[in-house]
Amino acid sequence: HNILQSPLRPDVCIETCESLNSSPASLGPSEHSDSPQSEPLTLEQTDIEKQQQSKDSVFFRDGVRRIDFVLSYVDDKDGERKQERRKVYEANLQKVGLELETEDKSESEDGKISFVKIHAPWEVLATYADVLKIKVPFKVNDIPDNSEMPMNWLSTPFRLPEHIMHPDRDYFTAPFNKSKSDFFLIDDKKTFFPPSTRNRIVFYILSRCSYLRDECGDKDKKGIKRLLNNGTYTAAFPLHDCRYWKQSKDPNCESERNNLYKHWAGFLSFFKEQPLNLVRKYYGEKIGIYFAWLGFYTEMLLFAAIVGTICFIYGFLTYDDNVWSKEICSEDIGGTIVMCPLCDKKCSYWKLNTTCTSSWQSHLFDNVGTVFFAIFMGIWVTLFLEFWKRRQARLEYEWDLVDFEEEQQQLQLRPEYETKCTNRKMNRITQEMEPYLPITSKCARMCLSGATVLLWISLIIACIIGVIAYRLAVYAAFASIMKDNPTAHLEVVGPLITPQLATSVTASCINFVIIMILNLMYERVAVWITDMEIPKTHLEYENKLTVKMFLFQFVNYYSSCFYVAFFKGKFVGYPGDYEYMFGKWSKLRNEECDPGGCLIELTTQLVIVMTGKQVWGNIQEALVPWLMNWWGSRKARNHPESLYSRWEQDHNLQGFGQLGLFYEYLEMVIQFGFITLFVASFPLAPLLALVNNVIEVRVDAWKLTTQFRRPVAAKAHSIGAWQEILNGMAILSVVTNAFIVAFTSDMIPRLVYMYAYQPDGEMNMKGYINNSLSVFNISKIPLDNRPEDGENPFWFDSSFTTCRYRDYRYPPGHEKQYTRTMQFWHILAAKLAFIIIMEHVVFLVKFFVAWMIPDVPSDVRARIKRERYLVQEYLHNYEVEKLKIQLSQNGHNECTCAPTIYPSLARHEVLSECL
Repeated sequence: HNILQSPLRPDVCIETCESLNSSPASLGPSEHSDSPQSEPLTLEQTDIEKQQQSKDSVFFRDGVRRIDFVLSYVDDKDGERKQERRKVYEANLQKVGLELETEDKSESEDGKISFVKIHAPWEVLATYADVLKIKVPFKVNDIPDNSEMPMNWLSTPFRLPEHIMHPDRDYFTAPFNKSKSDFFLIDDKKTFFPPSTRNRIVFYILSRCSYLRDECGDKDKKGIKRLLNNGTYTAAFPLHDCRYWKQSKDPNCESERNNLYKHWAGFLSFFKEQPLNLVRKYYGEKIGIYFAWLGFYTEMLLFAAIVGTICFIYGFLTYDDNVWSKEICSEDIGGTIVMCPLCDKKCSYWKLNTTCTSSWQSHLFDNVGTVFFAIFMGIWVTLFLEFWKRRQARLEYEWDLVDFEEEQQQLQLRPEYETKCTNRKMNRITQEMEPYLPITSKCARMCLSGATVLLWISLIIACIIGVIAYRLAVYAAFASIMKDNPTAHLEVVGPLITPQLATSVTASCINFVIIMILNLMYERVAVWITDMEIPKTHLEYENKLTVKMFLFQFVNYYSSCFYVAFFKGKFVGYPGDYEYMFGKWSKLRNEECDPGGCLIELTTQLVIVMTGKQVWGNIQEALVPWLMNWWGSRKARNHPESLYSRWEQDHNLQGFGQLGLFYEYLEMVIQFGFITLFVASFPLAPLLALVNNVIEVRVDAWKLTTQFRRPVAAKAHSIGAWQEILNGMAILSVVTNAFIVAFTSDMIPRLVYMYAYQPDGEMNMKGYINNSLSVFNISKIPLDNRPEDGENPFWFDSSFTTCRYRDYRYPPGHEKQYTRTMQFWHILAAKLAFIIIMEHVVFLVKFFVAWMIPDVPSDVRARIKRERYLVQEYLHNYEVEKLKIQLSQNGHNECTCAPTIYPSLARHEVLSECL
């Protein structure tokens, strides 16, 4: 049953009659090019056929041959050249054994798009499964599964049906060998290779098939990706097997998409386990490994969220032990301490007890539990990464990826590299001429790329400096406006509305908006400069883009948090000698931390940026594809099933794209940074991440199942470059959390005071607030720093001769007045000692835990060894039996050679992966 193109009308496909004596599966590559054409079907016959058979099917019109891939195209102004390319390309596809069937544009719902359906018969599948070394079953797994956990009945509510969790039996597998096909467990050739493997094989062929005639001699003009880039075809995709909300009416169709939708993509299934084996079977290992990692990350977040919540509750329950906050709120202590102005001109003198509320809020996060949680998260990160390696090793075995060589799939030349590189050189392996980029051009492009990245990072830093300048300028305005604000008299929210809070919240919101805008701009810039570098392979392209995008987003998302954590309040000076951001001419005095500390402001910054990013990301991921699909399919929504074909339904969906998973990983890695780098300031960050990820798993599953075309199945044995990025962030998080506890929180100054400077020698915090504030003579404050007339509160008069500020300096009249006290140096030494001790303790525990936990579980290692042993044993027995049969047939005279493995492949096809 062949579909051949007419030499007179290349845009028309003529369907030939099927011979009664031949079956589609028996047609070899040589039979396709020599098949005679038959008379075309009349219009009446075609209409009858359309009415008799539903078009919502994944089979050819004969109902037997499966559609493994679909190409779509639209005739336009440049139609003749594109038509010629399609004609030659499709003819070459038929020469290698693929079978084609065309749906004319007159049969589509918009009357513009034509579709070419592709089927790979057994001969083609077997040949290329041999080339790609695809593993297939040869023996049922006979190792008993002893993975039952004690109290396993507790997990019953979270389980899925067995046929969903394990759609296939467990087999021992070996790389397919066409010449030994009877060695493998082949029950039915039509279903031996699952649809995901079939579309992967067809895409492999499509990526290497030429679209020029042999006599043209240009071997680089090949591949479906280049045909998509130049507009010859508008789309190329495998089909979903049914509509997602109901099963297919065809009993031969698996309806796995519907199972995924019901048991995986539904939001009501958020507490259920993921059917990873079904995901892998339907979408391939690369997507399966992403969801396995995301699910495992979410599971591990549960433990971090529980500990973080306990630390937060500890801070809440120890309110009564918070002596320093009581002193701040006390009318006898905090009510009598007059503080120096926090800004020039517009800020007035103020009493310490006005920061009572922020002091209580700060205690929720700045307590002994913070230190414990920072150390715990350093160990948690190690456990997460080590246990993931074990889970990944188990998946590698279960999904037949143990001996997978990623280079086999990823090292093929990019079409853009072949197009833009006009120079040629000899490949030492293939001994063929191939394109290459001269070293001078490569260096120039790398320099330009690096300069562009530095320029954009500088732009981010400039924006952050602009936000800091906003904070400095606006704080004075808020302080002046809010001194007589009527909201201050409100019972609940009145004490919360302060100039510090107003400045922090508005600055964080502005910073978040700037982050989102820069993100949108830089995504295009990163792709542009990566394209400009002309990476040779797809793996190289993804790695270059990963580094650029992560570096940019790292600076974009975390720079404001780094400023609040490590710079704000650290370079302030003191009354009479303040530090200014751009020098004294700018009149932008550096920000101070209030007596409650800067930790509460870091918490505010973290909550706004992290929560805003997660909410916006989920809305964007779910809403944008849905709106685009709703708009694209508005004309066809009311079509009956018999007219709205499966290929048209999928064509109206969004393309997942080669970098679809890239952005998913990037989003999760940035979140990982928030909950590790700054978790000491906000113990509830893992809880927020957990809630987000429970939703994220189902949102990603929903959009992949319902809003996107089926991606081409691809293999991947790990999460790739993201593993190293996570390892780097895990190490950096120990350092940042140690510095946050030491320099951002007040934990160390309090401990030094309690153990060394408590005047009564008692182990308590009485007198800490008075001890931590230095004294300055008001008369010595320069005129430029003094409040303007009318700014001071009603209670301030000439009887107040001194004001207090947050520092450790000698008082006026002392021989070393306004210089650092010895207590300051003791606190600094204690902070540095704490950083060194905490880092060494956490790193020692991390390395010990990493050493104790093997990367590959012992039972998986044993299964791998047994499988390799069985492959060797069974192959040996198979060869011996085969040799006995040959010897008996030939009468011990001679031994015939084994049939060639790749009878229909040209030399360059077999060696196409060798670069």
